[in-house]
Amino acid sequence: MQGNGEHPANNNASSVTAPTERFASPFDRAAWFDLLTAHGFAGAGRADARGAEGETSAHLPLRIETPGHFAALANWYSFSIRPLFIGDGNRDAAQLDLFRKLRARATRLTLYPVSDAEKDGIAAALRSAGWWVHTAPKGDRHWLDLKGMSHDDWWNSRPGALRSTVRRKEKKGIVDVALYTTFDAEAWAAYEAIYAASWKPAEGCPALLRAFAQDESKRGTFRMGLARIEGTPVAAQFWTVEGGTAFIHKLAHTEDSIRASPGTLLSAALFRHVIEVDGAVRVDFGTGNDGYKRDWMNRHEPLWHIDAFNRARIAAWGPALKTFVRSAIGRK
Repeated sequence: MQGNGEHPANNNASSVTAPTERFASPFDRAAWFDLLTAHGFAGAGRADARGAEGETSAHLPLRIETPGHFAALANWYSFSIRPLFIGDGNRDAAQLDLFRKLRARATRLTLYPVSDAEKDGIAAALRSAGWWVHTAPKGDRHWLDLKGMSHDDWWNSRPGALRSTVRRKEKKGIVDVALYTTFDAEAWAAYEAIYAASWKPAEGCPALLRAFAQDESKRGTFRMGLARIEGTPVAAQFWTVEGGTAFIHKLAHTEDSIRASPGTLLSAALFRHVIEVDGAVRVDFGTGNDGYKRDWMNRHEPLWHIDAFNRARIAAWGPALKTFVRSAIGRK
């Protein structure tokens, strides 16, 4: 069975899409998955999948959803999930070995969020390993590709209304902006208070986020901005930056401060810092299709949900049939 209208004959394809360019990410490290596990996001337990080809190994952190059903070890803080590699040999073959070995103990595999760049390679490897695969877009990702642009080049390409807002609000001098490159307990407490007073839903797991921020501070990747009006914190943002990419993890502002645009001024300051000081060539705004992200970013693409079913197990046939029929009906 195939998803997205592909012909079943493709099940026997032996080729796997070549690996895409991979940028360093906090969601590619063992420490991130250990944090998720420690804070209760491993479902019924960790069930990582592994494979190898020569000196190159592949590792995919997974959790047990139900017996036989494995899923990506991820949550709403995760920007992406993908196999992780050690070694520069044949990564395609190592990934293929991983998915073949996983069939010995899994009936179903669910992966989300999978980036647009990684989706085809993962899906092709799964099919070559003997899985029925269904892929579907689910959610959005906005990011900035600077492509050699300086900060000023990028800023001049942004909407006039955004640039005008920053210029006018900065001139008024109402908002004071402070940037942090190490974890500061007082500033983090201010962020938590701002988030609680913002329009956003309750923070899903504040203890995990704080632990993540502290770990990133130790690694030197932590970036935070705090905006104050007359000494009172009114907006905060938590970013990290590594390997040429800045990641925007959390942002919030109080409702009663919105006329002063503290969040916008904070974003402008952080963009300038990560581009001019940290040398970022990409900025990743994570998951979600909030309209304001388009003002800052120049790239938009879907995130993908991948469902794979072990065709050698009868228990997979029913869920697979339901998934593919539901998809076919939805396309009509």
